[in-house]
Amino acid sequence: MYHNDLDLDFSASKDHSIHGSWIISKYILLLYTGCIPVSPSRFVDKFCGTNGNYTTNNVYNKNLDSALADLNSAASTSNSGFYNASAGVNFDRANALVLCRGDVQLDICRSCVKESITNLRELCPNQKEAVEWYDECMLRYSDNPVLYNLVIEPINSGRNGTNASDSNQYDQDLRALLDGLKDKVIQQKFATGKKSGPNFLTIYALMQCTPDLSSTQCSDCLDEVIRAISLRCFGIGCQIATPSCRLRYEANRFYNETITFAAPPPVSSAPPPEKNDNTKTTVIIIVVVIVGLVLFLFILVFIFQRKQKHRTATGTLQQHDNVEEMRSTEFLQYDFTTIEVATNYFSDEKKLGQGGFGAVYKGILRTGQEVAVKRLLRGSGQGEQEFKNEVTLVAQLQHRNLVRLLGFCYEGTERLLIYEFVPNASLDQFIFDSANRSLLDWKRRFKIIGGVARGLLYLHEDSRLRIIHRDLKASNVLLDADMNSKIADFGMAKLFEIDETQGNTSRIVGTYGYMAPEYAMYGQFSVKSDVFSFGVLVLEIVSGQKNNCFRNGEEVQDLLSAAWKYWQQGNASNVIDPILRNGSESLREIIRCIHIGLLCVQEHVANRPNMASVVLMLNSFSLALAVPSEPAFFMNSGIDPGESFAEDSVNSRVNRNSSNAEDRSADYSVNNASITDLLPR
Repeated sequence: MYHNDLDLDFSASKDHSIHGSWIISKYILLLYTGCIPVSPSRFVDKFCGTNGNYTTNNVYNKNLDSALADLNSAASTSNSGFYNASAGVNFDRANALVLCRGDVQLDICRSCVKESITNLRELCPNQKEAVEWYDECMLRYSDNPVLYNLVIEPINSGRNGTNASDSNQYDQDLRALLDGLKDKVIQQKFATGKKSGPNFLTIYALMQCTPDLSSTQCSDCLDEVIRAISLRCFGIGCQIATPSCRLRYEANRFYNETITFAAPPPVSSAPPPEKNDNTKTTVIIIVVVIVGLVLFLFILVFIFQRKQKHRTATGTLQQHDNVEEMRSTEFLQYDFTTIEVATNYFSDEKKLGQGGFGAVYKGILRTGQEVAVKRLLRGSGQGEQEFKNEVTLVAQLQHRNLVRLLGFCYEGTERLLIYEFVPNASLDQFIFDSANRSLLDWKRRFKIIGGVARGLLYLHEDSRLRIIHRDLKASNVLLDADMNSKIADFGMAKLFEIDETQGNTSRIVGTYGYMAPEYAMYGQFSVKSDVFSFGVLVLEIVSGQKNNCFRNGEEVQDLLSAAWKYWQQGNASNVIDPILRNGSESLREIIRCIHIGLLCVQEHVANRPNMASVVLMLNSFSLALAVPSEPAFFMNSGIDPGESFAEDSVNSRVNRNSSNAEDRSADYSVNNASITDLLPR
């Protein structure tokens, strides 16, 4: 999380003596008429993102120029105070929005929009993502979608530092004022108000959400900024802003009481009939009825098309043979000859790894771009459904902590997936290797944990779809050149409706040891199933050992049991990788991660936190953690917890591929599981 704390003076400007008493008189007059002018375009702060850069004159740069120009044009012609624009397609698409404060005059709003567009390009000249705050407006652009997504980070704050004479009473009055404003903002997206404080002090406050947010998203955002007051603010004035909402309170009125961008009143759809004109009345009624029928039919067609699209997206996660769905995605479809040449005809020196359904090769396209190519075994039929699932699902996902699928090839018996090339292989190649593990100090491990957490949060809550990964494990976490973590392999993923919380299946797929007990035993899965897998992964990263064979001295046991036992005994440090124990300054942070891991692997689903809470716990060390209960123990002693599997029903036996038994590793996938493990080098 990025905190840009600024000690700003939000109090009223002092009068210069040279102006004389007439300025004071003018100020008092404006105060009582409710028309204090807002000084135009007062810069507060900016944030330049870290999800990638662009170069001058490249496609994204041109798209961003176009989107910002459209944004400025919309602000010049519309009076809404909230504008958005997009340009381009796929990964070069630039998305931008700007929001003016609801109380500023229209000309000041337009001036702020123009100034913020100019300044932000200069302040963040090459970043694909940036946010800029002024007192009067906020500008944001990104290569990821910006509409309808709640974004709380980064949090910007500023305070004036003047203390209240009775701080306890002031805090109580402030909280009462903010709670009242919050209810209005959830409905209107903007509100101002005031309340009498201690010792004749008046508290003035303003709160705002971007209008694209739902009521729930707006409420969540306001809860975060209100919660941040206790951590970032003191005294009688403070301002806290995020990309999705903002809050400010002062002891002096800093806003106009006449709201400029209030929602317009509803307009009647049909004018009243004129008296004594039966012909005109009849015509109006006929026109209204026809227009109503046309609109009704249009709505029916629209709903039908939406349902058809949803059935298509969901159907690809189940069972069908129509490949046209993959060809209709935004991904590039490569011809087989191009990929053959790129991989030197799939030569052995280009091979990066071998999985249950095929191999992974490194390739270099004609453009010079390095790629990783996953090739299914030809004609086997195994992994066909997972292949379709991954193409149609990952096409709709874009996040820095998810591996990027560039395209696919579907020709004859050939099934290829083309990914971005991730040079540092998968996490298990480091964390479970005695030599490579020493390359991962705690700072890098904590960075990997945080990246996986943010990737899961995006899948569960922030993407256009709600995705349950179902096979999160160390071999499905890839590491780029900077050791940033990227979740891979969506062949087993499940798509949820936005309001759907739990699913059931008779085909259980995944990896023993990472699977939540309710899923392994009853086929019930939810976002909390991924949370359980994440908890196991956290404990593996901290300990440097696999979940099924934690060794401490001569004693060997499963990792969850060992972590819980040592936690109960007050010896949680016994779980920590010996390589990390020397860094005493990080010990508190490491033990906190063990604590979070134990919270994630609790047996009862309701006791596990969601990923939004996990991300908050990882980034806010002042947040108190709940006491974990005993984790789930459900594995039979005869089953290898690291083995991937799929079964046709909950009560059927695991279908094991005996012919490859001697080559099966702890992360080997057998029939009906994922296609392969992507292991670039």
